[in-house]
Amino acid sequence: MPPRDERGYSPSLRRETASLPPLLLDYVDPRGQPQRLSLTEPLIIGRADDCGLQLSHPLVSRQHLVIYPEAGRWWLRDLQSSNGTLVAARPIEKLPLDGVITAELGSGGPRIKLTLVREEPREPAAPTREEVSRRYFDDVHTGDLGEHTQFIRQAFKDVKRRQRRLYLGLIGVVLLLLMAVGGYALFQHEQLVKTTRLANDIFYDMKELELQIANVEAEVDADASAELKAQVAESKRRLVAMRERYDAFVEQVQKARPIPLDSEDKLILHVARIFGETEVDVPDDFAAEVKKYIRKWQSSSRLRRAIRRLKENGYGPIIRRELEAQGLPPQFMYVSLQETNFRPRAVGPPTRYGRAKGMWQFIPATGKRYGLQPGPLQQTGQYDPEDERHDVAKATRAAAKYLKDIYRTDAQASGLLVMASYNWGEGNIIKRLRKMPENPRERNFWKLLRDHKIPKETYDYVFYIVSATVICENPALFGFDFPNPLASG
Repeated sequence: MPPRDERGYSPSLRRETASLPPLLLDYVDPRGQPQRLSLTEPLIIGRADDCGLQLSHPLVSRQHLVIYPEAGRWWLRDLQSSNGTLVAARPIEKLPLDGVITAELGSGGPRIKLTLVREEPREPAAPTREEVSRRYFDDVHTGDLGEHTQFIRQAFKDVKRRQRRLYLGLIGVVLLLLMAVGGYALFQHEQLVKTTRLANDIFYDMKELELQIANVEAEVDADASAELKAQVAESKRRLVAMRERYDAFVEQVQKARPIPLDSEDKLILHVARIFGETEVDVPDDFAAEVKKYIRKWQSSSRLRRAIRRLKENGYGPIIRRELEAQGLPPQFMYVSLQETNFRPRAVGPPTRYGRAKGMWQFIPATGKRYGLQPGPLQQTGQYDPEDERHDVAKATRAAAKYLKDIYRTDAQASGLLVMASYNWGEGNIIKRLRKMPENPRERNFWKLLRDHKIPKETYDYVFYIVSATVICENPALFGFDFPNPLASG
């Protein structure tokens, strides 16, 4: 027998709201923002997708309570929820609403405030100004005018004449102020454009230096000369200074925005920066597109299950260590999330290149190139304990090296291009990348989308990883109950 709160509730209530005062419902959404609804018809509140108001919280049942009109008034009724509905710390089953009532969905759960708005009685309408003005102030008047009326009309004309002079003076002052404000706004805009351009220039200079360092380090061995090692160290110091200067410019740009960014937008731009894109020059619709994929993660349990598997098996520290050893952001961990949901025994479908296997889905040839020995069952759809692609530590070390090679060469330090290359394969995307100029300013994900058509699978792949990274940087902001997997180690 299913739990009592899992049974669907379908109110068969007559619409009686026409003669009822409106009911205001105040609550706090998952992002911590206060929201208000004005109810004119029945409303079911719960976790289920078909609820009029969906509240995702462990103490909230699928259909928790209903607010509805009956017998000429509004009512609150608990739908036999698992944790009950409490008013003034006491559970209720059905309660008439009057004045202001705060209901709690389970002890310690979300709260809603219900306010019954009663209309104040209207006072009788007073005589209109039009009736008075028609008698004393119309320019055209028929009939004889008394002395008193003529006196009032002349006084009114004198007042209008003085007001006209005053208004003309005020309009002149306002126009001067508008010209001054407009000039200052234009100056501020020009400064913002100039600062943004400088930030972009520093960013791409920084990326080119980063690539130079990565390429030199890839060629330098333990026996390299002290002079070469000193040059690398000096380049790294220059890179740190450039990053500090870039951060200062970015802060100026963000402060100068006419509309400040909200917490989600700031986090999305932060993740773009992590993956090697400048946050002051992302496409206008990038944040909205990432939020669309965030909603996809929120609508399923896939992310929660995968992060639980990552934590329970201790994969996180292994992945982080190998990525950081290659100088890569540890957030590239979420490539494996999109590949296999962190499942080491994963086996892909047969392809002309063989089957991809393991947490990082290496095909046999690429696995061999990075030191992974395929097992005797490499051509089958079975898990093979002798296949090193299923070994978490070895496969992660190989994946980190492979990602770094793409990052420092064909992807030109663009993390989003690294993801696209990892998914679409070297034989497809890299030949397109090599047609683009070999510098970070001209070879990035935005230019790829502009100049080339990529498969929808690859497009989804990149945005699923980016959106998962945004969520995992601050899970609570998006309604998830696990800690940042990278912060918790």
